[in-house]
Amino acid sequence: MENIIIIAILLVIIGLAAFYVYRAKKKGQKCIGCPHSGECSASKCGGCEKK
Repeated sequence: MENIIIIAILLVIIGLAAFYVYRAKKKGQKCIGCPHSGECSASKCGGCEKK
């Protein structure tokens, strides 16, 4: 029974993460997690590049 609960929790977490990525890509964000990703029009976001 514990295994089923753990698997269900993991599936919910993975599902929520996938849904977050789906929504971010649908909004046009190039690099998810970058605070400037919605503002960039170039192929690479200047704020997301590691310098």
